[in-house]
Amino acid sequence: MVIAPKIEQRLRTESNIWLATVRSNHAPHLVPIWFVWVADKMYICTSADSVKVRNLLSNPSASAALEDGSNPVVIEGRARPIGVVPKPVIEAFKKKYDWNITTDGEYNQVIEIDPKRIRS
Repeated sequence: MVIAPKIEQRLRTESNIWLATVRSNHAPHLVPIWFVWVADKMYICTSADSVKVRNLLSNPSASAALEDGSNPVVIEGRARPIGVVPKPVIEAFKKKYDWNITTDGEYNQVIEIDPKRIRS
């Protein structure tokens, strides 16, 4: 997928996304969360027992939107929990948020979102 440089820059630097997942009863679940953009994929780090992880385990479809509604970027993709976190992802969280995700006991699950569509 080819991403415009201006959009990719925003994905690398903006702090938060709104992540939408779907509950088992088909109700939407929408939350703000930190993220990183590495090698054309989005990564979030959250608690393994969070609502968003439970939702994604039963339905891997996810949407994410940057916060600026005047300059929207919406990503639709497939999400999956990952066990082995690539070093560039760990480094991206450290650089962007000064957060070492490998030592955080509460936020212990990384989710990889593979974009299928980006609208802006």
